[in-house]
Amino acid sequence: MEDEQIVQLFFSRAEQAIQELDRKYGTVFYAIAHRVLNNRQDEEECVNDAYLGVWNAIPPARPNPLLPYVCKIVRNLSLKAYYRTRAAKRQSEYSVAIQEVEHCLTGGDSAEGELDARELTGAIESFLDTLNRENRVIFLRRYWFSDSYREIAARMGMTEKTVSVRLTRIRRRMKQYLEERGLLR
Repeated sequence: MEDEQIVQLFFSRAEQAIQELDRKYGTVFYAIAHRVLNNRQDEEECVNDAYLGVWNAIPPARPNPLLPYVCKIVRNLSLKAYYRTRAAKRQSEYSVAIQEVEHCLTGGDSAEGELDARELTGAIESFLDTLNRENRVIFLRRYWFSDSYREIAARMGMTEKTVSVRLTRIRRRMKQYLEERGLLR
């Protein structure tokens, strides 16, 4: 079933919409949750919560494309669950991937920290625009989807060592890019 048809089912408030969404993209959603949580029960809860979130958001939202819209919901819910239950344990692929770039991240719970985070997000998006397509895919597969070096290498048709070297160079370039803009402390 096409994405537009699935969205139309949501607009019709047909429960089949969730079934079709799960049938078409469920494995992608579970993979995202798994990378962050590494716990089947928590993964199912996040994906089901995402389906509820999509049900409540459509209508009025009419996401196009549908897949990234729902992936973002799944990832955000997974990250919330991760920080709520496992941040101290450092058990998942997500924690390994995020440690690689944490020196390039600012944060804080204050309003200033939130402003810094928004500014940092915009700068990282701008930095990603400077990368060629292949390097951008490698970066996103590692730090958005939390893929392992092995998985990225298989997907991109290169060795794990090549992926490792590229990510090191990308992180170094990103750090320099952020420092030049005064975004690193």
